[in-house]
Amino acid sequence: MTRECYSCARTAVLDELPPRERVAVDEHWRVAHAFGAGLLGWLVLQPRRHVLSIAELNDDEAAALGHWQVRLSRALTAETGCRKVYVAQFAEAPGFGHVHFHLVPRPPELAQELRGPRVFGLLGDEAGPSERERDEFALRLGARLGRSASSQDRFGS
Repeated sequence: MTRECYSCARTAVLDELPPRERVAVDEHWRVAHAFGAGLLGWLVLQPRRHVLSIAELNDDEAAALGHWQVRLSRALTAETGCRKVYVAQFAEAPGFGHVHFHLVPRPPELAQELRGPRVFGLLGDEAGPSERERDEFALRLGARLGRSASSQDRFGS
C-alpha cells in the first residue's frame, strides 16, 4: 500500500467506514458506493489488497471477482430496476491506481448520450445522490446481498 492510495487508506479503517463505503466485504473484496456519481447505485468493487493490475490478482481474488460482479449485477438489477449493469475498469486517475471495477446500473430512462462509456460523464456530478441516500441504498443492497450470502461473507457490517 502507498500513502497516496485512496482505496488502501479507506480499507485500513474498514470498521469506521459508513455504510456507503462498505456495502459488502469479504476476505478479498470491498464494495463501496461511488462518490461524485450522478446515479444512485453506482458501485465500486475493489480488492482489499493493494493491486495495480488485474494480472496481479492472486487466484483466490480472481475467482471471487467474477462471483462478485455477477452477484452485484443481479442485486443492482433487482434493487434499481435497471436494464443493464455496466462494468468497467481503468484505475488511471492520480490516487486511484488501485484496481477497481465500476458497476453502473443503467436505468431505462438514461439519455442516449450518456449510455455506454459516456456514462462516465456523470462522474463528478455534485448534484448526485447525497451521503444519506448512498448510505440508505448501501444498507438495502447489503441486506439484499446478505439474503444470498455465504456464511463466510460479511455484509454491511
